[in-house]
Amino acid sequence: MVFINTLRDGDMVSSIYLCKSKNSLQTKAGKNYYSLQLQDSTGMLDGKVWDLNNGIGHFEAMDYIQVDGQVVSFQGNLQLNIKRIRKAQEGEYTIDDYMPSTKHDKNEMYRELLRLVASVEDEHYRSLLEHFFKDPEFATKFRDHSAAKSVHHGFIGGLLQHTVAVAKLCDFYCSQYSLLNRDLLVTAALCHDIGKVGELSSFPENDYTDEGQLVGHIVMGVLMLDRVICGLKEFPERKANELKHCILSHHGKLEFGSPKKPALMEALALSYADDTDAKMETFTEILEGHEGKEDWLGYNKWFETDIRRTSK
Repeated sequence: MVFINTLRDGDMVSSIYLCKSKNSLQTKAGKNYYSLQLQDSTGMLDGKVWDLNNGIGHFEAMDYIQVDGQVVSFQGNLQLNIKRIRKAQEGEYTIDDYMPSTKHDKNEMYRELLRLVASVEDEHYRSLLEHFFKDPEFATKFRDHSAAKSVHHGFIGGLLQHTVAVAKLCDFYCSQYSLLNRDLLVTAALCHDIGKVGELSSFPENDYTDEGQLVGHIVMGVLMLDRVICGLKEFPERKANELKHCILSHHGKLEFGSPKKPALMEALALSYADDTDAKMETFTEILEGHEGKEDWLGYNKWFETDIRRTSK
Protein backbone atom coordinates (compact mmCIF):
# COMPACT_ATOMS: atom_id res chain seq x y z
CA MET A 1 0.00 0.00 0.00
CA VAL A 2 1.17 3.52 -0.81
CA PHE A 3 0.19 5.82 2.07
CA ILE A 4 -1.10 9.28 1.17
CA ASN A 5 1.44 11.14 3.33
CA THR A 6 4.30 9.62 1.32
CA LEU A 7 3.03 10.83 -2.07
CA ARG A 8 4.99 13.44 -4.01
CA ASP A 9 4.31 15.48 -7.14
CA GLY A 10 4.87 13.28 -10.20
CA ASP A 11 4.47 9.91 -8.43
CA MET A 12 2.73 7.11 -10.30
CA VAL A 13 0.29 5.38 -7.95
CA SER A 14 -1.37 1.97 -7.92
CA SER A 15 -3.01 1.44 -4.55
CA ILE A 16 -6.25 0.91 -2.63
CA TYR A 17 -7.92 3.83 -0.81
CA LEU A 18 -11.24 4.49 0.87
CA CYS A 19 -13.40 6.65 -1.40
CA LYS A 20 -14.74 9.08 1.19
CA SER A 21 -16.84 11.04 -1.31
CA LYS A 22 -17.73 10.90 -4.99
CA ASN A 23 -19.21 13.79 -6.99
CA SER A 24 -20.19 13.79 -10.65
CA LEU A 25 -19.40 17.21 -12.10
CA GLN A 26 -18.92 18.99 -15.41
CA THR A 27 -16.09 21.08 -16.75
CA LYS A 28 -16.77 24.53 -18.21
CA ALA A 29 -16.73 22.84 -21.61
CA GLY A 30 -19.53 20.50 -20.51
CA LYS A 31 -17.41 17.35 -20.12
CA ASN A 32 -18.40 14.99 -17.28
CA TYR A 33 -15.83 14.01 -14.65
CA TYR A 34 -15.61 12.60 -11.11
CA SER A 35 -14.22 14.48 -8.12
CA LEU A 36 -13.24 12.15 -5.28
CA GLN A 37 -11.93 12.40 -1.74
CA LEU A 38 -9.57 9.50 -1.07
CA GLN A 39 -8.60 8.55 2.47
CA ASP A 40 -6.20 6.36 4.39
CA SER A 41 -4.94 6.48 7.96
CA THR A 42 -2.39 9.19 7.10
CA GLY A 43 -4.71 11.72 5.49
CA MET A 44 -6.94 12.78 2.61
CA LEU A 45 -6.21 13.21 -1.10
CA ASP A 46 -8.23 14.93 -3.78
CA GLY A 47 -8.81 12.65 -6.78
CA LYS A 48 -9.99 13.54 -10.27
CA VAL A 49 -11.23 11.22 -13.02
CA TRP A 50 -11.16 13.37 -16.13
CA ASP A 51 -11.78 10.56 -18.65
CA LEU A 52 -14.78 8.34 -17.86
CA ASN A 53 -13.73 5.40 -20.04
CA ASN A 54 -14.01 1.62 -19.74
CA GLY A 55 -11.12 1.58 -17.28
CA ILE A 56 -13.33 3.25 -14.67
CA GLY A 57 -15.37 0.51 -13.01
CA HIS A 58 -18.54 1.00 -10.97
CA PHE A 59 -18.04 2.23 -7.40
CA GLU A 60 -19.74 4.44 -4.84
CA ALA A 61 -18.73 6.67 -1.96
CA MET A 62 -17.49 4.69 1.08
CA ASP A 63 -16.20 1.87 -1.14
CA TYR A 64 -12.58 0.76 -1.01
CA ILE A 65 -11.21 1.24 -4.50
CA GLN A 66 -8.06 0.26 -6.39
CA VAL A 67 -6.86 3.35 -8.25
CA ASP A 68 -4.13 3.90 -10.83
CA GLY A 69 -2.97 7.37 -11.68
CA GLN A 70 -0.43 10.15 -11.29
CA VAL A 71 0.05 12.69 -8.50
CA VAL A 72 0.11 16.33 -9.59
CA SER A 73 0.34 19.62 -7.72
CA PHE A 74 -2.62 21.98 -8.09
CA GLN A 75 -2.77 25.34 -6.27
CA GLY A 76 -0.30 24.14 -3.68
CA ASN A 77 -2.10 20.87 -2.92
CA LEU A 78 -1.51 17.37 -4.21
CA GLN A 79 -4.13 15.78 -6.42
CA LEU A 80 -4.36 12.34 -8.01
CA ASN A 81 -5.33 12.23 -11.69
CA ILE A 82 -6.88 8.77 -11.96
CA LYS A 83 -6.81 6.62 -15.12
CA ARG A 84 -8.24 3.33 -13.81
CA ILE A 85 -10.55 2.33 -10.94
CA ARG A 86 -11.99 -0.95 -9.72
CA LYS A 87 -13.82 -1.77 -6.50
CA ALA A 88 -11.52 -3.63 -4.11
CA GLN A 89 -12.52 -7.03 -2.75
CA GLU A 90 -12.60 -8.09 0.90
CA GLY A 91 -9.21 -9.46 1.90
CA GLU A 92 -7.35 -6.97 -0.32
CA TYR A 93 -7.23 -4.31 2.40
CA THR A 94 -7.01 -3.90 6.17
CA ILE A 95 -9.54 -1.40 7.57
CA ASP A 96 -7.10 -0.04 10.18
CA ASP A 97 -4.95 1.32 7.32
CA TYR A 98 -7.75 3.68 6.31
CA MET A 99 -8.93 5.31 9.53
CA PRO A 100 -6.86 8.38 10.47
CA SER A 101 -6.10 8.55 14.19
CA THR A 102 -4.43 10.90 16.64
CA LYS A 103 -0.72 10.36 17.22
CA HIS A 104 -1.24 10.90 20.94
CA ASP A 105 -2.30 8.38 23.58
CA LYS A 106 -6.08 8.77 23.90
CA ASN A 107 -6.19 7.37 27.41
CA GLU A 108 -3.51 9.77 28.63
CA MET A 109 -5.27 12.71 26.94
CA TYR A 110 -8.52 11.74 28.64
CA ARG A 111 -6.77 11.56 32.00
CA GLU A 112 -5.46 15.06 31.33
CA LEU A 113 -8.99 16.19 30.52
CA LEU A 114 -10.25 14.74 33.82
CA ARG A 115 -7.46 16.54 35.68
CA LEU A 116 -8.72 19.78 34.16
CA VAL A 117 -12.26 18.88 35.25
CA ALA A 118 -11.04 18.26 38.81
CA SER A 119 -9.22 21.62 38.83
CA VAL A 120 -12.48 23.54 38.44
CA GLU A 121 -13.33 24.88 41.89
CA ASP A 122 -16.88 26.08 41.23
CA GLU A 123 -19.16 23.24 42.31
CA HIS A 124 -21.84 23.98 39.73
CA TYR A 125 -19.45 23.99 36.78
CA ARG A 126 -17.58 20.94 38.09
CA SER A 127 -20.82 18.96 38.55
CA LEU A 128 -21.80 19.82 34.98
CA LEU A 129 -18.44 18.67 33.63
CA GLU A 130 -18.54 15.45 35.63
CA HIS A 131 -22.02 14.68 34.30
CA PHE A 132 -20.58 14.54 30.78
CA PHE A 133 -16.99 13.41 31.09
CA LYS A 134 -17.42 10.83 33.86
CA ASP A 135 -20.28 9.15 32.04
CA PRO A 136 -18.76 5.96 30.49
CA GLU A 137 -20.96 6.02 27.36
CA PHE A 138 -20.29 9.69 26.61
CA ALA A 139 -16.59 9.29 27.43
CA THR A 140 -16.18 6.44 24.95
CA LYS A 141 -17.91 8.38 22.19
CA PHE A 142 -16.03 11.61 22.94
CA ARG A 143 -12.63 9.87 23.12
CA ASP A 144 -12.96 8.33 19.65
CA HIS A 145 -14.74 11.15 17.81
CA SER A 146 -13.26 13.52 15.26
CA ALA A 147 -13.49 17.30 15.54
CA ALA A 148 -14.21 17.89 11.85
CA LYS A 149 -15.15 16.27 8.57
CA SER A 150 -11.98 17.75 7.10
CA VAL A 151 -9.54 20.68 7.49
CA HIS A 152 -8.32 20.03 11.07
CA HIS A 153 -8.56 17.24 13.65
CA GLY A 154 -10.60 15.12 11.23
CA PHE A 155 -9.38 11.85 12.74
CA ILE A 156 -10.13 9.37 15.52
CA GLY A 157 -9.38 11.14 18.79
CA GLY A 158 -9.37 14.54 17.08
CA LEU A 159 -12.17 15.96 19.21
CA LEU A 160 -10.40 14.94 22.42
CA GLN A 161 -7.03 16.26 21.19
CA HIS A 162 -8.55 19.60 20.14
CA THR A 163 -10.56 20.00 23.35
CA VAL A 164 -7.58 19.35 25.64
CA ALA A 165 -5.40 21.73 23.60
CA VAL A 166 -7.99 24.53 23.74
CA ALA A 167 -8.53 24.03 27.48
CA LYS A 168 -4.77 24.16 28.12
CA LEU A 169 -4.47 27.38 26.11
CA CYS A 170 -7.33 28.86 28.12
CA ASP A 171 -5.67 27.76 31.36
CA PHE A 172 -2.52 29.57 30.23
CA TYR A 173 -4.50 32.72 29.40
CA CYS A 174 -5.77 32.72 33.00
CA SER A 175 -2.20 32.80 34.29
CA GLN A 176 -1.54 35.91 32.20
CA TYR A 177 -4.79 37.84 32.56
CA SER A 178 -6.05 37.98 36.13
CA LEU A 179 -9.52 39.29 35.27
CA LEU A 180 -10.44 36.02 33.56
CA ASN A 181 -12.80 33.73 35.46
CA ARG A 182 -10.81 30.50 35.21
CA ASP A 183 -13.65 28.19 36.25
CA LEU A 184 -15.95 29.62 33.59
CA LEU A 185 -13.29 29.65 30.88
CA VAL A 186 -11.96 26.13 31.46
CA THR A 187 -15.51 24.77 31.70
CA ALA A 188 -16.43 26.51 28.44
CA ALA A 189 -13.27 25.22 26.76
CA LEU A 190 -13.99 21.62 27.77
CA CYS A 191 -17.61 21.91 26.59
CA HIS A 192 -17.24 24.13 23.54
CA ASP A 193 -17.41 21.31 20.98
CA ILE A 194 -19.47 18.64 22.78
CA GLY A 195 -22.15 19.10 20.13
CA LYS A 196 -19.84 17.50 17.59
CA VAL A 197 -20.58 14.03 18.99
CA GLY A 198 -24.00 14.47 17.38
CA GLU A 199 -23.09 16.76 14.49
CA LEU A 200 -20.73 14.20 12.94
CA SER A 201 -21.26 10.48 12.52
CA SER A 202 -18.63 8.04 13.75
CA PHE A 203 -15.96 6.50 11.52
CA PRO A 204 -15.68 5.37 8.80
CA GLU A 205 -18.37 7.82 7.62
CA ASN A 206 -17.30 10.82 9.75
CA ASP A 207 -19.91 12.88 7.92
CA TYR A 208 -22.58 15.38 8.92
CA THR A 209 -25.73 13.91 10.44
CA ASP A 210 -29.14 15.29 9.55
CA GLU A 211 -29.27 17.16 12.88
CA GLY A 212 -25.72 18.34 12.32
CA GLN A 213 -26.65 19.85 8.97
CA LEU A 214 -29.85 21.49 10.21
CA VAL A 215 -28.81 22.66 13.70
CA GLY A 216 -24.99 22.54 13.92
CA HIS A 217 -22.67 21.68 16.78
CA ILE A 218 -22.73 25.10 18.47
CA VAL A 219 -26.48 25.12 19.09
CA MET A 220 -26.52 21.36 19.68
CA GLY A 221 -23.88 21.77 22.39
CA VAL A 222 -25.85 24.52 24.14
CA LEU A 223 -29.00 22.36 24.06
CA MET A 224 -27.04 19.48 25.61
CA LEU A 225 -25.76 21.77 28.35
CA ASP A 226 -29.21 23.22 29.00
CA ARG A 227 -30.79 19.79 29.45
CA VAL A 228 -28.19 18.85 32.06
CA ILE A 229 -28.27 22.24 33.81
CA CYS A 230 -32.05 21.93 34.24
CA GLY A 231 -31.48 18.69 36.14
CA LEU A 232 -28.77 20.02 38.44
CA LYS A 233 -29.79 21.44 41.81
CA GLU A 234 -29.95 25.23 42.04
CA PHE A 235 -27.61 25.96 39.10
CA PRO A 236 -27.42 29.80 39.06
CA GLU A 237 -29.09 31.30 36.00
CA ARG A 238 -26.35 33.94 35.60
CA LYS A 239 -23.61 31.30 35.52
CA ALA A 240 -25.60 29.18 33.07
CA ASN A 241 -26.12 32.12 30.71
CA GLU A 242 -22.45 33.11 30.82
CA LEU A 243 -21.39 29.56 29.99
CA LYS A 244 -23.91 29.22 27.18
CA HIS A 245 -22.80 32.58 25.78
CA CYS A 246 -19.18 31.36 25.63
CA ILE A 247 -20.27 28.31 23.63
CA LEU A 248 -22.55 30.31 21.32
CA SER A 249 -19.80 32.82 20.49
CA HIS A 250 -16.73 30.57 20.31
CA HIS A 251 -16.32 30.93 16.53
CA GLY A 252 -15.77 34.62 17.17
CA LYS A 253 -17.75 36.18 14.32
CA LEU A 254 -21.24 35.83 12.89
CA GLU A 255 -19.82 35.05 9.45
CA PHE A 256 -17.84 32.16 10.96
CA GLY A 257 -21.03 30.52 12.26
CA SER A 258 -21.32 31.99 15.75
CA PRO A 259 -24.91 32.90 16.69
CA LYS A 260 -23.41 35.57 18.98
CA LYS A 261 -20.23 37.65 19.04
CA PRO A 262 -18.13 37.46 22.23
CA ALA A 263 -19.47 39.87 24.86
CA LEU A 264 -17.49 38.46 27.79
CA MET A 265 -13.73 38.44 28.27
CA GLU A 266 -13.86 34.64 28.73
CA ALA A 267 -15.84 34.25 25.50
CA LEU A 268 -13.23 36.25 23.62
CA ALA A 269 -10.40 34.19 25.11
CA LEU A 270 -12.17 30.94 24.15
CA SER A 271 -12.68 32.09 20.56
CA TYR A 272 -8.99 32.91 20.20
CA ALA A 273 -7.89 29.62 21.78
CA ASP A 274 -10.21 27.64 19.50
CA ASP A 275 -9.01 29.50 16.41
CA THR A 276 -5.34 29.16 17.39
CA ASP A 277 -5.48 25.39 17.85
CA ALA A 278 -7.52 24.90 14.68
CA LYS A 279 -5.07 26.93 12.59
CA MET A 280 -1.95 25.36 14.12
CA GLU A 281 -3.31 21.87 13.51
CA THR A 282 -4.31 22.78 9.95
CA PHE A 283 -0.79 24.06 9.25
CA THR A 284 0.67 20.95 10.88
CA GLU A 285 -1.41 18.64 8.70
CA ILE A 286 -0.39 20.56 5.56
CA LEU A 287 3.31 20.24 6.42
CA GLU A 288 2.95 16.57 7.30
CA GLY A 289 1.28 16.05 3.93
CA HIS A 290 4.41 17.46 2.29
CA GLU A 291 7.02 15.66 4.39
CA GLY A 292 10.52 16.10 3.01
CA LYS A 293 9.66 19.16 0.93
CA GLU A 294 11.62 22.19 2.16
CA ASP A 295 10.65 24.62 -0.61
CA TRP A 296 7.54 26.79 -0.89
CA LEU A 297 4.32 24.79 -0.99
CA GLY A 298 2.38 27.34 -3.03
CA TYR A 299 -0.85 29.19 -2.28
CA ASN A 300 -3.07 27.80 0.46
CA LYS A 301 -6.74 28.81 0.52
CA TRP A 302 -7.09 28.40 4.31
CA PHE A 303 -4.32 30.90 5.05
CA GLU A 304 -4.78 32.98 1.88
CA THR A 305 -1.05 33.13 1.21
CA ASP A 306 1.87 31.07 -0.05
CA ILE A 307 3.34 28.93 2.73
CA ARG A 308 6.49 26.93 3.40
CA ARG A 309 8.27 25.00 6.13
CA THR A 310 10.54 26.83 8.57
CA SER A 311 14.29 26.41 7.96
CA LYS A 312 15.96 23.79 10.11
